[in-house]
Amino acid sequence: MSTSDLSSIPPQSQEWPGSETALTPSADHGESSWTGRDRLPGKRILITGGDSGIGRATAIVCAKEGASVAITHLPEEAEDARGTKAAVEAAGGTCHLIAADLRTQEANVRVAHEALEALGGLDVLICNAAYQMAYDSLEAFPGEQIERTFATNVFGPFWLVQELAGALRGGSVIVTTSIQAYSPSEHLLDYASTKAALNNLVVNLASELGERGIRVNAVAPGPIWTPLIPATMAEEKVDGFGSDTPLGRAGQPVEVAAAYVFLASDEASYVSGTVLGVTGGKPVF
Repeated sequence: MSTSDLSSIPPQSQEWPGSETALTPSADHGESSWTGRDRLPGKRILITGGDSGIGRATAIVCAKEGASVAITHLPEEAEDARGTKAAVEAAGGTCHLIAADLRTQEANVRVAHEALEALGGLDVLICNAAYQMAYDSLEAFPGEQIERTFATNVFGPFWLVQELAGALRGGSVIVTTSIQAYSPSEHLLDYASTKAALNNLVVNLASELGERGIRVNAVAPGPIWTPLIPATMAEEKVDGFGSDTPLGRAGQPVEVAAAYVFLASDEASYVSGTVLGVTGGKPVF
Protein backbone atom coordinates (compact mmCIF):
# COMPACT_ATOMS: atom_id res chain seq x y z
CA MET A 1 0.00 0.00 0.00
CA SER A 2 1.17 3.53 -0.76
CA THR A 3 1.80 5.37 2.52
CA SER A 4 4.93 7.47 2.16
CA ASP A 5 3.22 10.16 0.05
CA LEU A 6 1.13 11.19 3.08
CA SER A 7 3.98 12.09 5.40
CA SER A 8 3.67 15.77 4.44
CA ILE A 9 0.32 16.92 3.03
CA PRO A 10 0.46 20.48 1.64
CA PRO A 11 -2.19 23.12 2.37
CA GLN A 12 -5.08 23.03 -0.11
CA SER A 13 -8.81 23.55 -0.39
CA GLN A 14 -11.71 22.36 -2.52
CA GLU A 15 -15.32 23.33 -2.98
CA TRP A 16 -17.66 21.00 -1.06
CA PRO A 17 -18.25 18.07 -1.54
CA GLY A 18 -14.75 17.72 -2.98
CA SER A 19 -13.33 15.48 -5.67
CA GLU A 20 -10.81 12.67 -5.76
CA THR A 21 -9.11 14.04 -8.87
CA ALA A 22 -8.16 17.29 -7.10
CA LEU A 23 -6.38 15.68 -4.12
CA THR A 24 -2.65 16.37 -3.76
CA PRO A 25 -1.17 13.85 -3.24
CA SER A 26 -3.65 11.40 -4.72
CA ALA A 27 -5.19 8.78 -2.45
CA ASP A 28 -4.77 5.01 -2.59
CA HIS A 29 -8.06 3.11 -2.87
CA GLY A 30 -6.57 -0.29 -3.58
CA GLU A 31 -6.87 -0.16 -7.36
CA SER A 32 -3.40 -1.68 -7.74
CA SER A 33 -2.18 -2.07 -4.16
CA TRP A 34 -4.81 -4.56 -2.94
CA THR A 35 -4.59 -8.26 -3.77
CA GLY A 36 -7.85 -10.16 -3.36
CA ARG A 37 -7.84 -13.44 -1.42
CA ASP A 38 -11.43 -14.57 -1.98
CA ARG A 39 -12.56 -13.48 1.49
CA LEU A 40 -16.06 -12.29 0.48
CA PRO A 41 -17.19 -14.74 -2.22
CA GLY A 42 -20.79 -14.15 -3.29
CA LYS A 43 -21.43 -11.44 -0.66
CA ARG A 44 -23.89 -8.71 -1.67
CA ILE A 45 -22.86 -5.40 -0.12
CA LEU A 46 -24.48 -1.96 0.02
CA ILE A 47 -22.08 0.91 0.82
CA THR A 48 -23.41 4.41 1.44
CA GLY A 49 -21.10 7.25 0.47
CA GLY A 50 -19.22 5.00 -1.92
CA ASP A 51 -18.22 7.61 -4.46
CA SER A 52 -14.91 8.62 -2.86
CA GLY A 53 -12.53 8.16 0.03
CA ILE A 54 -13.19 5.29 2.43
CA GLY A 55 -16.37 4.30 0.63
CA ARG A 56 -14.63 4.03 -2.74
CA ALA A 57 -11.76 2.00 -1.30
CA THR A 58 -14.18 -0.33 0.47
CA ALA A 59 -16.16 -0.90 -2.72
CA ILE A 60 -13.00 -1.71 -4.68
CA VAL A 61 -11.43 -4.08 -2.17
CA CYS A 62 -14.74 -5.84 -1.44
CA ALA A 63 -15.15 -6.44 -5.18
CA LYS A 64 -11.59 -7.78 -5.34
CA GLU A 65 -12.57 -10.18 -2.54
CA GLY A 66 -15.48 -11.57 -4.57
CA ALA A 67 -18.42 -9.38 -3.50
CA SER A 68 -21.03 -7.61 -5.62
CA VAL A 69 -21.56 -4.03 -4.50
CA ALA A 70 -24.03 -1.19 -4.73
CA ILE A 71 -23.05 2.30 -3.62
CA THR A 72 -24.98 5.45 -2.85
CA HIS A 73 -23.76 8.92 -3.72
CA LEU A 74 -25.10 12.45 -3.68
CA PRO A 75 -26.33 13.58 -7.12
CA GLU A 76 -23.54 16.18 -7.24
CA GLU A 77 -20.97 13.43 -6.71
CA ALA A 78 -21.98 11.46 -9.80
CA GLU A 79 -18.61 11.88 -11.52
CA ASP A 80 -16.68 10.40 -8.59
CA ALA A 81 -19.30 7.63 -8.31
CA ARG A 82 -18.70 6.69 -11.92
CA GLY A 83 -15.00 6.54 -11.08
CA THR A 84 -15.73 4.03 -8.32
CA LYS A 85 -17.86 1.96 -10.67
CA ALA A 86 -15.12 1.96 -13.30
CA ALA A 87 -12.51 0.87 -10.74
CA VAL A 88 -14.73 -1.94 -9.47
CA GLU A 89 -15.42 -3.15 -12.98
CA ALA A 90 -11.71 -2.97 -13.84
CA ALA A 91 -11.18 -5.33 -10.91
CA GLY A 92 -13.71 -7.75 -12.41
CA GLY A 93 -16.60 -6.85 -10.11
CA THR A 94 -20.05 -5.33 -10.47
CA CYS A 95 -21.10 -1.99 -8.99
CA HIS A 96 -24.60 -0.50 -9.00
CA LEU A 97 -24.94 3.27 -8.51
CA ILE A 98 -27.80 4.77 -6.48
CA ALA A 99 -28.05 8.57 -6.31
CA ALA A 100 -29.56 9.68 -3.01
CA ASP A 101 -29.41 12.30 -0.28
CA LEU A 102 -29.91 10.18 2.84
CA ARG A 103 -31.33 12.87 5.12
CA THR A 104 -34.92 11.62 4.95
CA GLN A 105 -36.59 8.35 5.85
CA GLU A 106 -38.16 8.21 2.40
CA ALA A 107 -34.75 8.36 0.71
CA ASN A 108 -33.40 5.55 2.87
CA VAL A 109 -36.41 3.35 2.17
CA ARG A 110 -35.96 3.92 -1.57
CA VAL A 111 -32.25 3.10 -1.39
CA ALA A 112 -32.96 -0.09 0.54
CA HIS A 113 -35.43 -1.31 -2.07
CA GLU A 114 -33.22 -0.35 -5.03
CA ALA A 115 -30.23 -2.11 -3.52
CA LEU A 116 -32.19 -5.29 -2.80
CA GLU A 117 -33.48 -5.33 -6.36
CA ALA A 118 -30.09 -4.59 -7.93
CA LEU A 119 -28.18 -7.14 -5.85
CA GLY A 120 -30.89 -9.77 -5.51
CA GLY A 121 -30.71 -9.58 -1.72
CA LEU A 122 -28.24 -8.25 0.83
CA ASP A 123 -25.59 -9.74 3.09
CA VAL A 124 -23.71 -6.68 4.32
CA LEU A 125 -24.78 -3.08 4.92
CA ILE A 126 -22.00 -0.51 5.33
CA CYS A 127 -23.27 2.86 6.57
CA ASN A 128 -20.46 5.18 5.58
CA ALA A 129 -22.08 8.37 4.22
CA ALA A 130 -21.32 11.39 6.38
CA TYR A 131 -21.39 15.17 6.43
CA GLN A 132 -19.02 17.52 8.21
CA MET A 133 -18.11 21.19 8.03
CA ALA A 134 -15.65 22.87 10.37
CA TYR A 135 -16.15 26.13 12.30
CA ASP A 136 -13.87 27.75 14.84
CA SER A 137 -16.39 28.64 17.55
CA LEU A 138 -19.67 27.40 19.02
CA GLU A 139 -21.52 30.53 17.91
CA ALA A 140 -20.40 30.10 14.31
CA PHE A 141 -22.15 26.75 13.75
CA PRO A 142 -25.28 27.39 11.62
CA GLY A 143 -28.49 25.78 12.88
CA GLU A 144 -29.21 24.23 9.50
CA GLN A 145 -25.80 22.54 9.55
CA ILE A 146 -26.51 20.86 12.89
CA GLU A 147 -29.70 19.42 11.43
CA ARG A 148 -27.93 18.28 8.26
CA THR A 149 -25.05 16.65 10.14
CA PHE A 150 -27.31 14.65 12.45
CA ALA A 151 -29.75 13.73 9.66
CA THR A 152 -26.98 12.41 7.42
CA ASN A 153 -24.74 10.81 10.03
CA VAL A 154 -27.21 9.39 12.56
CA PHE A 155 -30.80 9.38 11.30
CA GLY A 156 -29.85 7.95 7.90
CA PRO A 157 -28.10 4.85 9.27
CA PHE A 158 -30.94 4.28 11.75
CA TRP A 159 -33.58 4.36 9.01
CA LEU A 160 -31.52 2.22 6.63
CA VAL A 161 -30.86 -0.49 9.22
CA GLN A 162 -34.52 -0.36 10.24
CA GLU A 163 -35.62 -0.93 6.65
CA LEU A 164 -33.07 -3.65 5.84
CA ALA A 165 -32.99 -5.64 9.08
CA GLY A 166 -35.52 -8.13 7.74
CA ALA A 167 -33.41 -8.79 4.65
CA LEU A 168 -30.14 -9.05 6.56
CA ARG A 169 -30.93 -12.10 8.71
CA GLY A 170 -27.61 -13.85 9.22
CA GLY A 171 -25.79 -10.86 7.72
CA SER A 172 -23.75 -7.92 8.94
CA VAL A 173 -24.02 -4.18 9.53
CA ILE A 174 -20.89 -2.02 9.67
CA VAL A 175 -21.07 1.67 10.62
CA THR A 176 -18.36 4.26 10.09
CA THR A 177 -17.77 6.20 13.30
CA SER A 178 -14.55 8.15 14.02
CA ILE A 179 -11.68 8.94 16.35
CA GLN A 180 -13.72 12.11 16.86
CA ALA A 181 -16.09 10.12 19.09
CA TYR A 182 -13.23 9.68 21.58
CA SER A 183 -11.03 12.71 21.00
CA PRO A 184 -13.30 15.43 19.60
CA SER A 185 -12.03 18.54 17.86
CA GLU A 186 -13.79 21.77 18.77
CA HIS A 187 -14.03 22.85 15.12
CA LEU A 188 -15.97 19.63 14.41
CA LEU A 189 -18.33 19.97 17.36
CA ASP A 190 -21.50 18.63 15.72
CA TYR A 191 -19.73 15.98 13.61
CA ALA A 192 -17.89 14.56 16.61
CA SER A 193 -21.08 14.26 18.62
CA THR A 194 -22.78 12.31 15.81
CA LYS A 195 -19.93 9.82 15.79
CA ALA A 196 -20.28 9.28 19.54
CA ALA A 197 -23.99 8.69 18.99
CA LEU A 198 -23.19 6.09 16.34
CA ASN A 199 -20.93 4.18 18.72
CA ASN A 200 -23.86 3.91 21.12
CA LEU A 201 -26.22 2.92 18.30
CA VAL A 202 -23.87 0.12 17.20
CA VAL A 203 -23.75 -1.43 20.68
CA ASN A 204 -27.54 -1.16 21.00
CA LEU A 205 -28.18 -2.65 17.56
CA ALA A 206 -25.77 -5.52 18.21
CA SER A 207 -27.88 -6.44 21.24
CA GLU A 208 -31.18 -5.94 19.42
CA LEU A 209 -30.28 -7.84 16.24
CA GLY A 210 -28.06 -10.56 17.63
CA GLU A 211 -30.95 -12.99 18.01
CA ARG A 212 -31.55 -12.66 14.26
CA GLY A 213 -27.95 -13.63 13.58
CA ILE A 214 -27.06 -10.10 12.45
CA ARG A 215 -23.67 -8.83 13.57
CA VAL A 216 -23.31 -5.06 14.07
CA ASN A 217 -19.91 -3.41 14.33
CA ALA A 218 -18.20 -0.09 13.66
CA VAL A 219 -14.95 1.12 12.15
CA ALA A 220 -13.52 4.29 13.72
CA PRO A 221 -11.04 5.91 11.33
CA GLY A 222 -8.51 8.48 12.43
CA PRO A 223 -7.16 11.11 10.01
CA ILE A 224 -7.68 9.57 6.57
CA TRP A 225 -6.81 11.37 3.34
CA THR A 226 -10.07 11.89 1.46
CA PRO A 227 -11.78 14.80 -0.39
CA LEU A 228 -13.78 15.48 2.78
CA ILE A 229 -10.68 17.01 4.36
CA PRO A 230 -9.80 19.86 1.96
CA ALA A 231 -13.51 20.38 1.17
CA THR A 232 -14.59 20.96 4.78
CA MET A 233 -11.55 22.28 6.65
CA ALA A 234 -9.59 25.52 6.51
CA GLU A 235 -6.51 25.35 4.29
CA GLU A 236 -4.13 25.81 7.23
CA LYS A 237 -5.70 22.82 9.04
CA VAL A 238 -5.08 20.62 5.98
CA ASP A 239 -1.38 21.50 6.05
CA GLY A 240 0.38 18.47 7.59
CA PHE A 241 -2.93 16.65 8.13
CA GLY A 242 -2.40 13.48 10.18
CA SER A 243 1.15 14.30 11.23
CA ASP A 244 0.10 14.41 14.90
CA THR A 245 -0.55 10.66 15.02
CA PRO A 246 1.97 8.28 16.59
CA LEU A 247 2.67 6.94 13.09
CA GLY A 248 3.33 10.48 11.92
CA ARG A 249 1.06 10.56 8.88
CA ALA A 250 -2.52 10.39 7.64
CA GLY A 251 -3.92 7.05 6.56
CA GLN A 252 -4.84 5.93 3.07
CA PRO A 253 -8.47 4.96 2.37
CA VAL A 254 -7.38 1.43 1.47
CA GLU A 255 -5.86 1.03 4.93
CA VAL A 256 -9.30 1.58 6.44
CA ALA A 257 -11.04 -0.61 3.86
CA ALA A 258 -9.13 -3.59 5.24
CA ALA A 259 -11.14 -3.30 8.46
CA TYR A 260 -14.45 -3.47 6.59
CA VAL A 261 -13.32 -6.58 4.72
CA PHE A 262 -12.52 -8.31 8.00
CA LEU A 263 -15.82 -7.37 9.67
CA ALA A 264 -17.84 -8.29 6.58
CA SER A 265 -16.12 -11.66 6.19
CA ASP A 266 -16.89 -14.96 7.88
CA GLU A 267 -13.58 -14.53 9.74
CA ALA A 268 -15.48 -12.13 12.02
CA SER A 269 -18.38 -14.53 12.66
CA TYR A 270 -18.12 -14.04 16.46
CA VAL A 271 -17.43 -10.30 16.39
CA SER A 272 -20.36 -8.02 17.19
CA GLY A 273 -20.85 -4.80 19.15
CA THR A 274 -17.22 -3.83 18.53
CA VAL A 275 -15.62 -0.57 17.40
CA LEU A 276 -12.43 -1.25 15.43
CA GLY A 277 -10.09 1.74 15.40
CA VAL A 278 -7.91 2.53 12.38
CA THR A 279 -6.28 5.65 13.75
CA GLY A 280 -2.52 5.62 13.19
CA GLY A 281 -2.00 4.96 16.88
CA LYS A 282 -4.46 7.42 18.42
CA PRO A 283 -6.33 5.70 21.28
CA VAL A 284 -9.90 4.49 20.81
CA PHE A 285 -11.35 3.94 24.28
